[in-house]
Amino acid sequence: MKAIIAEKPSVAREIATLLGATEKRDGYLTGNGYEVTWALGHLVGLAMPEDYGVSGFQREALPILPDPFILTVRKIKKDKSYVPDNGALKQLKIIEQVIGRCDSIIVATDAGREGEIIFRYIYEYLKCRKPFERLWISSLTEKAIKQGFDNLKAGSEFDGLYRAGQGRSKADWLVGINASQALSISAGRGVYSLGRVQTPTLALICKRYLENKDFAVKKYFQIQLEHRKEFTDFKSLSKTKWDDRKLADDTLKSIQRNGTATVTAVETKTATEQPPLLFDLTELQKEANKRASYTAEETLNIAQSLYEKKFITYPRTGSKYIPEDMWSEIPALVRNLEARASCKKAVGKVKWGRFNKRIVNDVKVTDHHGLLITEKIPSELTAHENVIYDMIAYRLLEALSLACTKEITDIGLQAFHYDFTLKGCKILEAGWRGIKEKFTDEDSEPVQELPELKVGDELKIKEASVLEKKTKPPVLYTEAGLLSAMENAGKEIDNEDERKALKDIGIGTPATRASIIETLFKRDYIRREKKSLIPTDKGLQVYGAVKGKKIADVAMTAEWEMALQKIESNEADAGTFHREMEAYATSITRELLDTGIANEKQLELTCPKCKSRQLLIWNKVVKCPDEACGWLQFRIVCGVPLSVADIESLVTKGKTNLIKGMKSNSGNKFNAYIVMNDKAETSFEFENRKPKRK
Repeated sequence: MKAIIAEKPSVAREIATLLGATEKRDGYLTGNGYEVTWALGHLVGLAMPEDYGVSGFQREALPILPDPFILTVRKIKKDKSYVPDNGALKQLKIIEQVIGRCDSIIVATDAGREGEIIFRYIYEYLKCRKPFERLWISSLTEKAIKQGFDNLKAGSEFDGLYRAGQGRSKADWLVGINASQALSISAGRGVYSLGRVQTPTLALICKRYLENKDFAVKKYFQIQLEHRKEFTDFKSLSKTKWDDRKLADDTLKSIQRNGTATVTAVETKTATEQPPLLFDLTELQKEANKRASYTAEETLNIAQSLYEKKFITYPRTGSKYIPEDMWSEIPALVRNLEARASCKKAVGKVKWGRFNKRIVNDVKVTDHHGLLITEKIPSELTAHENVIYDMIAYRLLEALSLACTKEITDIGLQAFHYDFTLKGCKILEAGWRGIKEKFTDEDSEPVQELPELKVGDELKIKEASVLEKKTKPPVLYTEAGLLSAMENAGKEIDNEDERKALKDIGIGTPATRASIIETLFKRDYIRREKKSLIPTDKGLQVYGAVKGKKIADVAMTAEWEMALQKIESNEADAGTFHREMEAYATSITRELLDTGIANEKQLELTCPKCKSRQLLIWNKVVKCPDEACGWLQFRIVCGVPLSVADIESLVTKGKTNLIKGMKSNSGNKFNAYIVMNDKAETSFEFENRKPKRK
C-alpha cells in the first residue's frame, strides 16, 4: 500500500480518480493499492515564542533564538491567545494513520518551495522515517499526472529545496518575531510588525511617496507647430524649453510672422521589437494590474482556480521559458485555441511553420516552465477567469510570433532660428504586435505617421501655440509598479559591484510577493488611493523608525534571496545562512530597542458619551477607557481610514468632513459625512447632490 499526500482535497481527488482510489473515507480516499490524503495547506509550522516559555513582549527575553526550533500544529487566534486549530489536528491525525498503514509515501504537494516544506514539516513532526518519492508536475491534466507517476523522482533530489524553504521560514521567524517585539517595546504603545521582506517593501512605498510629496513642480513652456503635407497633418515640438511665459510668447509671434519651417535633418532607422516571453507569475500579476486593476493576490487566486480546473499550468512559476522537449506540444495548444471564440481571430494571425523559438531555453527553466494553457480548452469560466485565461493564451500567441519591425524617422526642423523635432513611425512587419493589433505600449507616447520629407523642404505652419508643461514627480507605486520594484530590487542598488551580483535577484519570490503586499494592508501600513499605493500614518511611523537600518535595506534582502537560491541548488550551506540570520536578528534587535517611534500627536478629547474620561486614540480604534461607558469608534469605516482631524471633528462638532471613496457591502463606492447624535451614536449623512439638468 502506498500513501499519497496532496496539498488540497481537490488535487487529491484528481489523483485518486486517475489511480482508481475511488472509495471515500473521512479525510482520505482509498483503492487499488493507494490511500490518498491531503494537507490543507500549512498544517505544521514553527512554534511561537510562548512554546519556548516566552510569554508577552519582554525586553530581557530578546533576542529569542530557538535551538532547536520546535514544530507545532497550526494555531488560530481565540480571544487573546492562540490555540491549536481543531481542523488541522483532525487532518494531521488522519495523515498519521494513512502513513502508518502504508509502506511508502508519494509526495504530491505543489511542486515548489512552499509545497515541499508543507510535506517535510508534517513528515518531521510525525517523526516519520518511511521512504518517499516526489510527484513533480506542472499541470493537473490527466496526461501530466500520468507522466508524473511514470517518472516519480527520489525524495532526496529535493533536499536542497527543503533546506531553502526551511532556511526561509526560520529566517522570517528570527527577523519577524525579534524585530517586531523590539520595535513594539521601544515604541511603548501599540504593536508594530516588521519582517524580512515586508519591511523593505514598505520602505520602497514610503520612499517613493515622500519623494513624490516633496517634489517641487516647476512650470516650463514649449512651442508646438502644426503642419500639413500630402494630405497628412503632423506636429513638431521645440527643443527649447522656456521658464518664462513671456519669452515663449514673444518667440511664438516671431515664428508666426515668419510662417514657415525648414527641414534640417532626416534620419531613418529600422527598429526590431522581439516578442515578449511567456508569463511568469509576477509578470502576469503586473499585466493584470495594468489591464484589469486586479490586485496581485486576486490574480494569483484566479490563476490558482484555473490551474485546479486544469486549464493552465502551475501558476507560481518564476520562469518565462519552456524546455526543448516541450516544443513539440506547442502547435497542438495553439490549434486547440481555434475552438475558443475570444482567441479564434488571433490564432488566424499566427504564422504556421514560422514559430519563434525564443521561449525555448533549458537553462532558464527553473522548478517550472513559463505559464501555458493546457490542451483542455474552457467552455464556461467566470468573467475574471476569462480575463486571466485570455491574457495567458494571447501571450503564448505573441511569444510564438515574429518580431515587429518598424521604420522610425527622426526629423529636425528650424523655424526662426529655433530647432524643432518630430518623430514618425511606419510598421514594416506587424509580427507579434499584430496579434492584438496594438502597435505601441500604453505608457508610451503615440507616434505619428509622416509624409515623405527631405532636407531643405519648406513646411508651412498651419497653427502655432505655446504649451504649458510641468516637471513630473516620481510616480506613486501601483501594484504593478511595486511588483516590478520587488522583482528588480537588485537593479536599484547604488554600489556597482553589488548591483552586478544581484542584477536578476529580487525581494520575495513570485509565489510570495502577493501575500507580502496583502500583509502591509492587513497591518494598516498602506492603503489604496485609486490605483496608487499610499503609506498610512502608521506606515510612515514605522518607516521613520527603520529608515537607514539594515532591516529596511533592499540590497540585504536581495542578498538573502540569492543565498536561499544557492542553498536550493546545493551551492551554499544552510547552517552558515542560519548562523548569519541569528547574528543579524541579534544586531537588529539591539538597534531597534534603542529606537523611538514618532507617534501621532495625541489629542485630548473628552468622551462624547460619558463626558468624563479622556479618549484613547489608537491606530485602529478610538475608545473610552471606562468599560462601563464602552464608547468606541473604529478608525477604518467602509474601507477608508479616518484621520486624527476626522476624529476631532466628529467628537467636537458632531460631524466629519466629507469622507470620499467608502465602499458598501455590495462593492459600490459612495461619499458621506459621519455624524453623531445626542446619544453619541454615529451614522452616515449623504451629501446633497444637485439634480442634473435634462
